[in-house]
Amino acid sequence: MKTVFVTPELCIGCRHCEVACVIEHAKSKQLFAAVAEEKRSQPRVYVETGMHYLTFPNRCRHCDPAPCMQVCPTEALVRDDATASVLVRYERCIGCAVCAMACPFGIIRFNSVHQLDTDREVNAKCDNCIERQRAGAIPACAEACKTGALTFGEAGDLIRSSRKDFTLRLIAAQETGAEAPKMPANIKAFRSIMARLAELTGEN
Repeated sequence: MKTVFVTPELCIGCRHCEVACVIEHAKSKQLFAAVAEEKRSQPRVYVETGMHYLTFPNRCRHCDPAPCMQVCPTEALVRDDATASVLVRYERCIGCAVCAMACPFGIIRFNSVHQLDTDREVNAKCDNCIERQRAGAIPACAEACKTGALTFGEAGDLIRSSRKDFTLRLIAAQETGAEAPKMPANIKAFRSIMARLAELTGEN
């Protein structure tokens, strides 16, 4: 199964992923036109801020089993067999928000979508850019990410790569007696600046 893998320590909070997501799910699929659309597209990945301005791109994990699917009373949530993505059948969604209460990651939002003729707000969560995947492209958020915080590929391969990277850093740390840095120097410097700003402004 292919998925978007999140490496939070590489996120700098630029929100390029959010902008790309908005454009991808807009009717026009164009930045300036999307802003003027009657049913304005909203991001389905959320860059959230923690302590000292540390950021994390939060998105649907397309769980298996998926709690949102299990509790939906109208079967509005279904799994795509080819990509294992959890998709929303907007016409079936009644906006009861039971799925949002069941989601352990807090990523389900309700908005109007251009696929419906009414202004009714429905579950408008991440669909793993299913149309892009069917066309042979990768999800918009991963394509837009400039730091590698979001990468797309086979889940097993991405996990093995992350595990190998951790192992190499651990070995390097044991040999030198110091922790081998994982963050690129520019990202580490950026986070140091933001942490210092947090101290100066009294924010935690």
